[in-house]
Amino acid sequence: MSGTSPMPSLPQGGIVGLDATRMMAAIRDRHISCREVMEAHLDRIALVNGRVNAIVSLRDRGELLTEADAADADLRRGLWRGPMHGLPHAVKDLAPTRGLRTTFGSPIFADHVPNEDALFVERLRAAGAILIGKTNVSEFGLGSHSYNPVWGTTLNAYDPALSAGGSSGGAAVATALRMVPMADGSDFAGSLRNPAGWNGIFGFRPSQGRIPSLPGPEGYLQQLATDGPMARTIADLALLLSVMSGPDPRAPLSLAEPGLAAELPPGRAEGARIGWLGDFVGALPLEDGIVPLSQAGLSALEAAGCRIDEARLGISRDEIWACWLVWRHVLVGSRYRPLYDDLIKREQIKPELIWEIEGSLGLSADDLYRASMTRTRLYQRFLALFADFDALALPSAQVFPFAQAKPWPTIIAGTSMDTYHRWMEVVVPATLSGCPTICLPLGPWAPDGRSSGLQLIGRPGQDRALLCIASAFEEVSRPSERLPS
Repeated sequence: MSGTSPMPSLPQGGIVGLDATRMMAAIRDRHISCREVMEAHLDRIALVNGRVNAIVSLRDRGELLTEADAADADLRRGLWRGPMHGLPHAVKDLAPTRGLRTTFGSPIFADHVPNEDALFVERLRAAGAILIGKTNVSEFGLGSHSYNPVWGTTLNAYDPALSAGGSSGGAAVATALRMVPMADGSDFAGSLRNPAGWNGIFGFRPSQGRIPSLPGPEGYLQQLATDGPMARTIADLALLLSVMSGPDPRAPLSLAEPGLAAELPPGRAEGARIGWLGDFVGALPLEDGIVPLSQAGLSALEAAGCRIDEARLGISRDEIWACWLVWRHVLVGSRYRPLYDDLIKREQIKPELIWEIEGSLGLSADDLYRASMTRTRLYQRFLALFADFDALALPSAQVFPFAQAKPWPTIIAGTSMDTYHRWMEVVVPATLSGCPTICLPLGPWAPDGRSSGLQLIGRPGQDRALLCIASAFEEVSRPSERLPS
């Protein structure tokens, strides 16, 4: 190792056991080199990825070490590229990456190599990250179980017999097993939240417009999906969020405020009021153990200084779900309609996407307007609750990780699921609200060792305040200490 002062003692696991923020400080102080960091992570991938299938499109080791050497050379010249200088990073396989294979988990795009980056990927590169490959997803991001005909299935970090969740399953598992320091994910129907909980890490869905989605042909309706960070610690989550966030004039609904700063004040939650949305939870079919697990998470928040009270959402489950189906059909179905109209390509897309597209065909402008009215009422109801609460709490999933060979749960607590995503209905209110939402990992706390999470929904635009509450939870719960080896 290089450097002018002694390297602080490494945690168990060596370099890959460092938090990203500590790793970056060690690189900047030249206690460790970018080459050493890259070698350590590539060795870790070689050791564990074969059993979980989280990293795909992995680049050549020699090329990556050459890029790491160039990052070290810049440091010797006094050039600091940014807050991710030399860090290895794998991008979710739904985000375009210039010159790097991007399949969306679809055989239609199995050999697709984009000629431009997604906006947040541009920002990762500008911050000094070295892209090593991609993380596995569900096909086109549909369904909260990361399997597809191109790469196969990503397996749970705790138990490879179980699902990793999705669609950011590869990102969650790669982060939990220390194959990457942290990862980007994306979230429409819990795709950041569910896999984070199931694999024991934090997943953050930022406020609507915090991380603009570019490039894209439509910039006004596509508000329900967002990119966001996943990490083993809140400090790392804030670091990656600071790189990914910020306005862009090409995205008309991006938040005008600058990207969030990486540094957070010490986690303080004394007196923070948390509302448990028990009326909505009680209306949902839930696997045995989900509510007690959530209550354990609430107890950890109480130990961190929060006050927990019941909160009533005040809008029925059926109204919310009907609204959701319209928005989901319109946004997903319309986006992928060209694939459906091509009969050859239609044969290669999964039934769930065909269902979304065909569901959009009979919708009218009036249907969308009424769904927008319901969404507006829901948002106003959230605002009313935030007059009394600093955050609102729900489980991050209605079930624990299920057998990885199963496409999706068809029955929960004796109730049949009438769509491929009904089993994730608990994430819908937060998505529709556009409010920042974090998954707090609770596991493996279930009696059988499975993990899940607790959603905390914060006030619109108050991402940092929500992260501060999560940081206080982290100090009490210390979830990174329970990650699998």
